[in-house]
Amino acid sequence: MTFFLKPFPVFITAVFFMLFCSHSFAQEWQTPLIEGYGEIKYNDKTAEQPNPIQEYKLLFDVTSDKQKNGVNKRLWVVARTLNMMYVSGIPSANIKIVVAIHGAATFSILTDEAHMSKYGKPNPNNDLIQKLRANGVSLFVCSQATAARNIKDEEVHTDVVPALSALSVLANYQIQGYHLIPK
Repeated sequence: MTFFLKPFPVFITAVFFMLFCSHSFAQEWQTPLIEGYGEIKYNDKTAEQPNPIQEYKLLFDVTSDKQKNGVNKRLWVVARTLNMMYVSGIPSANIKIVVAIHGAATFSILTDEAHMSKYGKPNPNNDLIQKLRANGVSLFVCSQATAARNIKDEEVHTDVVPALSALSVLANYQIQGYHLIPK
């Protein structure tokens, strides 16, 4: 009988460890604000946490058509930034994000109809664009880039504002104190 009781403390220890300790070691990926995009794993014990009383004025230069999880990679990074700020307790009033879209990324801002005409499928970025805009992100597309690619104004997603150029967006917002986020 004592033979069968000896493994019991080991079993109890293992169950205790699985129930109470595993959560701290294995956090799930989450998208707490921009649902479905910009997955994060938050750990409040890490260094260089965002400061809840700081105003964040961030500027993203989106030029690539590379994708992550089926959408434009840099737009995905904007979503990740918002998700990180959200779980860090930054009030939405303290987050100002501007996105300048041009170059190869220009086609990522097409309406579903225009994207369907060009690629034979709806624009996979449109849901993300709508969610970014709904959370205060200002999205601009370079009119020089749309003209060079024969994109008409009515083919630009309604949540994206045509700007004279990406250069004017990048210059104007840096002059206003926005910080350019490196690629």
